[in-house]
Amino acid sequence: MTTPTLDDLALPADAPAFADLPLPEALHRAAAALGFVEPTAIQADAIPVLLAGRDLVGVAQTGTGKTAAFGLPLLAHVDPDVRAVQAIVLTPTRELALQVADALTSFAAHLPEVTVVAVYGGAPYLPQQRALAKGAQVVVGTPGRVIDHLDRGTLALDRVARVVLDEADEMLTMGFAEEVDRILGAVPAGRQVALFSATMPAGIRRVAEQHLVDPVRVSVTRQSSTVATVRQTYAVVPHRHKVGALVRVLATTDADGAIVFVRTRQDAERVGSELVARGLQAAYLSGDVAQGEREKIVDRLRSGALRVLVATDVAARGLDVERIGLVVNLDLPRGAEAYVHRIGRTGRAGRAGEAMTFVTPPERPKLRAIERTTRVAIEEVPVPSPVQVSAHRVDALLARTDERVAAGRLDVYRNAVAAHLATRPELDLAELLAAVAALAVGDEGPVLPTADDLDEDLARIAETPRRDTGEEPRHQRRAESSGPRYRVSVGHRDGLAPGGLVGALTGEGGLTGKDIGKIDIFGSFTLVDIPGGLTEEAFERLSRTRVVGRPLHIRLDTGPRPPREGGPHPSRDSGPRPSRDGAGHYQRGADTRPRHRSPRP
Repeated sequence: MTTPTLDDLALPADAPAFADLPLPEALHRAAAALGFVEPTAIQADAIPVLLAGRDLVGVAQTGTGKTAAFGLPLLAHVDPDVRAVQAIVLTPTRELALQVADALTSFAAHLPEVTVVAVYGGAPYLPQQRALAKGAQVVVGTPGRVIDHLDRGTLALDRVARVVLDEADEMLTMGFAEEVDRILGAVPAGRQVALFSATMPAGIRRVAEQHLVDPVRVSVTRQSSTVATVRQTYAVVPHRHKVGALVRVLATTDADGAIVFVRTRQDAERVGSELVARGLQAAYLSGDVAQGEREKIVDRLRSGALRVLVATDVAARGLDVERIGLVVNLDLPRGAEAYVHRIGRTGRAGRAGEAMTFVTPPERPKLRAIERTTRVAIEEVPVPSPVQVSAHRVDALLARTDERVAAGRLDVYRNAVAAHLATRPELDLAELLAAVAALAVGDEGPVLPTADDLDEDLARIAETPRRDTGEEPRHQRRAESSGPRYRVSVGHRDGLAPGGLVGALTGEGGLTGKDIGKIDIFGSFTLVDIPGGLTEEAFERLSRTRVVGRPLHIRLDTGPRPPREGGPHPSRDSGPRPSRDGAGHYQRGADTRPRHRSPRP
């Protein structure tokens, strides 16, 4: 078989259609089902190059369609009869690995013999090992976990013919340069390499020069504009309260339909199921939903039979429904391009729309980065209160009364009200109507306990200062404080703010705002008072929690030792630092050589 040239695969110059791409029929069917009509700039430039077998350097950001740009040609070259790894995609984070694996799986919907497996740190080895042993042809993984599987002998790269480095600049920023070099060194010579990066710093150029052969370079312009007809807002919500806050937002919106974006298919199923359990007309879409079922769900959304759709970015591709008046980013998008792509689902054809984004306290800097890129200020708004939810429901109920009066046949209700008032002459008619309205919207009164402490946690976050002065607090103990004090291994130099730590403690530790006392943030660590202490379960959860991209490493503080003159505090600022291993874990050991890693925003 003759390898096609770039001239053979070039797209027509005038308004190319996705159907013009020289892909196998099975991939065209999958792309059409996902709503691909016209290729994006990176797809039009990169797909012919990769189909021709050339190495490629692509300068493109998340949200430009680059997953399809490398994923479709990659799948086109996979031999389904060979039950061995033939292609590997490296990503910097487990979230991106799952997202890319979901996308490739949806592209391979009509290639039943092709299997895609995601491998990443923080998850058990055995399920990944079993999936690899069954003969997966495509592996998507983080560099650390790929190295782990290589060392264990559970992953072989001797049949790999194609390698993709996705978000290569972020991989190098996170300190994965050595791992990437080792993986590329383990792949046979003559393989095809595609490198995608948002920027081209010196480290990326070095990787390209060392591992790519005469690469074709393509670049697409960053998408940085948002829809003018969309009101963009955000609310700061601890992770554990996101679904509760979402229910309140949906209960107070006048939008005909809403799309809720989440990161993973597991999140889509969990959130969609919880909304249904709470009485909402909701459904979810992910890469696992069959095409026939997807079409039924979209038809219900268009007709108004379905009000809320929970979806991943991949599943929402090609989704165009005019009645969508609200987009909720339940999880903060990975970048500005993904943000623009998501909120573009509303405010179409000149119609007004609203986009609300939920951020946890530590994620505020990421939101600021999106604002800088899109050059649009995103307004902070409070989560609707229970009173606002009830008021909105009553307004909607009363708005329907004129129509109900016009419909007639109210005698049975009029008689029932008259009989009720006759037995209670002291009862005011307005008071009775107010009680009936409250019952109609599900408000049973203040005697019932609150379902959760969402409002208390939100109030605590609102009261927490956004920024510190950056100065070191005085080394002093609080004689007036009672209860334990805890130390976490994150401080000023990591970009920690009080709100970030409060969000972690309330969102992951099961605490409420009133459970948290004084917080002292130092350069490399932080002390926090928790008068009631932590349960064993809460301590275990927090031991696995990260803030500003770093693990908390929480432990009971044993108190200060007298500091040395002019030197660091011996009990807090000396000793080996946590180092990051290739699988995305942190560990202490004898090797304390600095890693090339910057704190992530």
